[in-house]
Amino acid sequence: MSQAREEVLQACAEEENHCCDGNFSEHLPEYFGQNVFSLKVMQEYLSPKAYVSIEKTVKEGGKLDPSIADEVAEAMKKWAIAKGATHFTHWFQPLTGTTAEKHDSFITWDGKGGVILSFAGKELIQGEPDASSFPSGGLRATFEARGYTGWDPTSPAFIKEGPEGATLCIPTFYIGYHGEALDKKTPLLRSMGALSRQICRLANLFGIDTRGKRAYCTLGPEQEYFLIDKAHYEARMDLVQTGRTLFGRKPAKHQQQEDHYFGAIKPRVMAFMEELDRTLWGLGIPSKTRHNEVAPAQYEIAPIYEDLNTGVDHNMIAMEVMRQLADKHGMVCLLHEKPFAGINGSGKHNNWSVVGPDGKNWLYPGKTPHENAKFLATLCAIIKAVDTYADLLRVTVASAGNDHRLGANEAPPAIVSIFLGDQLFDIVEQIEKGGAKSSKEGGVLHVGVDSLPQLAKDTTDRNRTSPFAFTGAKFEFRAVGSNMNPSAANMVLNTIVAEALSDICDQLEADKKAGKEFNASLQKILQDIVKKHKRVLFNGDNYTKEWHAEAKKRGLPNLKNTPEALEAIKVKKNMAVMVKHGVLSEKEITSRYEINKHAYETVIALEGDCAAAMARTQLVPAAIEYQRELAETIKVVGSSGKTTAQKKLLKTVSGLIEDAITSTEALESALAKHDAAKTFAGMAALREPIDELEGLVPANYWPLPSYAEMLLMNA
Repeated sequence: MSQAREEVLQACAEEENHCCDGNFSEHLPEYFGQNVFSLKVMQEYLSPKAYVSIEKTVKEGGKLDPSIADEVAEAMKKWAIAKGATHFTHWFQPLTGTTAEKHDSFITWDGKGGVILSFAGKELIQGEPDASSFPSGGLRATFEARGYTGWDPTSPAFIKEGPEGATLCIPTFYIGYHGEALDKKTPLLRSMGALSRQICRLANLFGIDTRGKRAYCTLGPEQEYFLIDKAHYEARMDLVQTGRTLFGRKPAKHQQQEDHYFGAIKPRVMAFMEELDRTLWGLGIPSKTRHNEVAPAQYEIAPIYEDLNTGVDHNMIAMEVMRQLADKHGMVCLLHEKPFAGINGSGKHNNWSVVGPDGKNWLYPGKTPHENAKFLATLCAIIKAVDTYADLLRVTVASAGNDHRLGANEAPPAIVSIFLGDQLFDIVEQIEKGGAKSSKEGGVLHVGVDSLPQLAKDTTDRNRTSPFAFTGAKFEFRAVGSNMNPSAANMVLNTIVAEALSDICDQLEADKKAGKEFNASLQKILQDIVKKHKRVLFNGDNYTKEWHAEAKKRGLPNLKNTPEALEAIKVKKNMAVMVKHGVLSEKEITSRYEINKHAYETVIALEGDCAAAMARTQLVPAAIEYQRELAETIKVVGSSGKTTAQKKLLKTVSGLIEDAITSTEALESALAKHDAAKTFAGMAALREPIDELEGLVPANYWPLPSYAEMLLMNA
């Protein structure tokens, strides 16, 4: 093992780098990464010259040398064919929030009436899927169909196995005819570049050599999900069409006994999890943790931290694999943020950190004053960024599905605040008071932190109510929804932190030019940041009414739903920061507003249509049938027996049926007017009588599987 690899593993063990380089095959089963065109594989297939070039491209994030494109493509084709691939696809992430692919076979005419297998460099580097049917938010006219995919060599190609063959999948970005970003990856890559530039700029001021080096982010997304029996899923129109239950009475037993969390995994679910791990490992995805989550039928999977871009791609792949394997095991994987009302929802905890050009995690509290200075500068930049752009960060987790989860008892509220823990909060307060002393000895920078308590590896407890919590060497953005592509949250996080670092560097460079001493200058900058932005820090219970009142007093934004949150996209400061760092143009920003607004309204309309149809054709008729039986029974019994209670029951059922029909009519009226707000309210109003009827109508009449059946009978 190389010294560099040993250092990486040691750092991971100490949580200092807290990341994975995606190539730990010697530490996992033999098949780890077997379906990935990794650098290790490339070295076997490429000439030494081509390998050195592609290795530099992958590690430094540069562009592919066109002179080796054909050799790389030929190598990739040979490897893929050996794995059983007959087709290739440019795998990309359009603004639908999912992934997309168009398959082309390797065959081409040989000029002699037959075919040969061919894959040229130009096919590897660029593709042209039809862009007319993907969302663009006004970036191009409907009749303009051209869209281009371009190879992202920093994220490895992989093999997707099918029932009868395999496909080579090449991760790509996706742009329009004029270069506008039509996907999630392009702005993410731009934001990673922006953050790297500012981290390296700060590193230079710290005297760190950045020549030929870059900074990067790491990501470890914890993915929550539900598994239910396929037969139950197929029996519910709402789950099939919307991914969540639009109706459903809470069962007597659900999560209140807290006996499912980390409990023994049932054999049927374990079989799924075991195959899931094997499949993900084969795709080079470092799946690490699996366990039961809070709600019955809810589970979680989490990977080792890796490079942000690759981590996002891997999360999107993992969600697809989870759905496919669940089906194979006779189950359905539900990734909606709130598939069951009143039951724990699902998130995607976005564990994010920054690795500087020195190869160290700058969110790792250091053992020396020099390392502590980097840590505190980065920490204060994040505090400044989150406070200044809390509304923009909130937008990234806004969706119709996540609206049901944010603020509930398992998710943070819509108010964005930062949890630091008592020890770190105390240090920040000391910085605010300016009590630390500055000095410079032997080339090691001190920013007074040598007089403060030394930080242990885990400096905080975990605050499950905080949307943005420091959890030791990383920040955990807990508000991301389970079904979301994590690109948007990380794109904004990268950009706003880059902006805060830019401001810090501007002041440090100006002070240096004015002859001011570095340590004193940095100390004053951090002190000013804490004084101005400490309002965003909160270590308490984010669920309480007292915090909501306090947050309002502090002036923190509380964008409670998606329509409110989306307006923040158009705020001048939010548009300016994206444009300044080259992450999104004004036109691209406006397109995101239009796309997200349309997506929200479309989901609400779809759910409303489905709810009305279910009420009209399934649920109200079932209740009426029971009403008829009740009435006939009372008539037959007549004066020969007591019917007082039965008449009372009939009256209750009849009243609820009337309420349900009236609510259905109101919902249909809102739908006809395309009023999303009234449609949303109409669905809630309709659900009340329907759910009450479920508790009264006999099970043999009720046409839908109950919550109890779906949540407690999946094994």
